[in-house]
Amino acid sequence: MYKAKAYSAASATSPLASTTIQRRDTTDRDVQIEILFCGICHSDLHSVRDEWHSIMPTVYPIVPGHEIVGRVTKVGPGVTKFKPGELAAVGCLVDSDHTCPNCKDGLEQLCPNQTLTFNGTDKHQTAPVTYGGYSESIVVDEHFVLRVPTNLNLAGVAPLLCAGITTYSPIRRWGDITRKKVGVVGLGGLGHMGVKFAKAFGAHVVVFTTSPGKKEDALRLGADEVIISTNAKEMQQHAGSFNFILDTIAADHDINAYINMLGRDGNITLVGAPETPLQVSAFALLFGRRSLSGSIIGGIPETQEMLDFCGAHNITADVEVIPIQKVNEAYERMVRSDVKYRFSIDMASLKG
Repeated sequence: MYKAKAYSAASATSPLASTTIQRRDTTDRDVQIEILFCGICHSDLHSVRDEWHSIMPTVYPIVPGHEIVGRVTKVGPGVTKFKPGELAAVGCLVDSDHTCPNCKDGLEQLCPNQTLTFNGTDKHQTAPVTYGGYSESIVVDEHFVLRVPTNLNLAGVAPLLCAGITTYSPIRRWGDITRKKVGVVGLGGLGHMGVKFAKAFGAHVVVFTTSPGKKEDALRLGADEVIISTNAKEMQQHAGSFNFILDTIAADHDINAYINMLGRDGNITLVGAPETPLQVSAFALLFGRRSLSGSIIGGIPETQEMLDFCGAHNITADVEVIPIQKVNEAYERMVRSDVKYRFSIDMASLKG
């Protein structure tokens, strides 16, 4: 094992602070990566503050971060896909059982025995749990390491490993959306990526937002239209006209208002995770054969497909780059939605 600098939280009420952690040495199929940028995801904050205790209780100390971009520094003798010096990325998962039906179908995100990048069960017993990307390096099984297109800005690539694949997967899975009317509910870290992907796939993209001030930015990101969802007249004008809607809202909201925007056989997919259960009207679904579904990240093959798609279409997240020393301030700003649209940590600051 070797020591690596990192930032961790010691409790639900402790700020993230500088520390040193243990990383395992590379085994046969491992890739060691020097982390260059790590995105900040809202799930980092939830986990650090143990806000998902009933679902995924946090084990402290916690080193968050699952939007990782870096450069390969060392590989195990059995590694065939990566060489030292190449760019590489790691997302929300660092292992799975490799044998279940979901893994065999390339859907590792649905594996019942998956290993999360942080606060997951460490099969190698290097630490009580896995430690994430708020650190100077990481060692990961080759299967869960992804290739990074060399033409993209690396700071903007980092959030693609969660926000990117979270929005890409349901849009891609829905089918051909060329010239179809696609809605994106919310224009935050997830929503701005949904707009970019839907536009790149050739859809007519409409953003739903409660904030009139976001209209200009939505159009800049690629939206063709913007609906102020609190304006009943605007909503009524578009009722029953959408083929697909991506709902990125993580707060409680009236899902039926958006279901009613769908046309026949239309689908709305949730990628946000409100804490309180949503109240769904059966009649809103029955009339029009509409459907409601959910989606969470993507498997390794699809995540690689997403990165390649981003390379071909020059897509990255809109980010504000910060040093690691400002991570606690970034968390408070994230709670206030005071970022356009994701924070990306320049991990070179950890060496200072």
